[in-house]
Amino acid sequence: MKTISKEAAKIHLDRYFSKLQRKKETAGIQVFVETDKLDFHYTYPSEKWNMPFHIASIGKLFTASLIMILSEKNDVSLQDSLLKYFTASELEGLFLIQGKDYAEKVTVEHLLTHTSGVADYFEDKVQFGESMMELIISNPDKKWSPSELIDFTRERQQAAGLPGQKFHYSDTGYILLGLLIEKVTGRPFHESLHQYIFQPLGMNDSYLLYCSEPFHPKKAFQPVWLNGTNITFNQSLSADWSGGGIISTPADLLSFYKGFRAGSLFQKEKVQMMEKSLSKFRKGIYYGTGMMEIHFEEFFFLLRGLPKVKGHIGILATHLFYDPSTDAYIVMNFGSNKQMVSSFKALIQIVSYLKKMQ
Repeated sequence: MKTISKEAAKIHLDRYFSKLQRKKETAGIQVFVETDKLDFHYTYPSEKWNMPFHIASIGKLFTASLIMILSEKNDVSLQDSLLKYFTASELEGLFLIQGKDYAEKVTVEHLLTHTSGVADYFEDKVQFGESMMELIISNPDKKWSPSELIDFTRERQQAAGLPGQKFHYSDTGYILLGLLIEKVTGRPFHESLHQYIFQPLGMNDSYLLYCSEPFHPKKAFQPVWLNGTNITFNQSLSADWSGGGIISTPADLLSFYKGFRAGSLFQKEKVQMMEKSLSKFRKGIYYGTGMMEIHFEEFFFLLRGLPKVKGHIGILATHLFYDPSTDAYIVMNFGSNKQMVSSFKALIQIVSYLKKMQ
């Protein structure tokens, strides 16, 4: 493979994202790439790349990290039954298969790895009424509580499978983890985010939307588009909570992921355990314990040879990844669920050019 210079790579990426931005009408693009190994640092746009944005399901990596922190304090074990933390009535109907309740079989690890069998309130079909995505758009002033999100699954959806038997991505499972964290710590979920992650890692522009405030003065965050509708100012965005309701910046996310990988939050052995791919999420995307791994060659055979990157995506075409082959951290925000394909094509561009610079 022909190598290219850092300058040539920057020129190409600038042209690529400028062209992409001109085609888009719904949201801005933010890109941040840093690798000390290659001495390559790239931002787009050059002036406003570090604006706050809604990170969506990248937040699951934070929720999973809190569980790992609590496990090191011996406050939680991944093998614990959920019934150690929840009453039977709190879990009633969530793990019901053919009339039998399997709640007693569900562990903390099942929730972390999306193998508990619980439905997904955000994207799964509903038995009656509007879906959650429809409600977020049609009822913008609704402020969702975590218990209401759980009730949504309990009342309108069916379990997807037996505990431990099937991978089924579930925001409901991560809301349960947020509630579990509250039960163990005796404080609101957002306070644990700030105490254990934001403050120690100097994430001064990060906060949980509609729940807390950043250390630095709050700035307006980038527009959020869902199914072609601008929902930036909808209180219904509160439906994310511990499944992905964090507002952050590319610089803060870099601080988080560097600290996470360095073992600043918990032991590196647990990081390695989280990174280990366990289940196939969909073609080219594998899931471990609160983390994803991308296998580009499954998207297209000519991408064989690109490294496997590790991190997480969000439904708003948000990305946080680490490329171990180039020691590169990649953060992207496209701000719209309609831009997911475009965002993955952009990720391929970035990883490909990092490879060419070696």
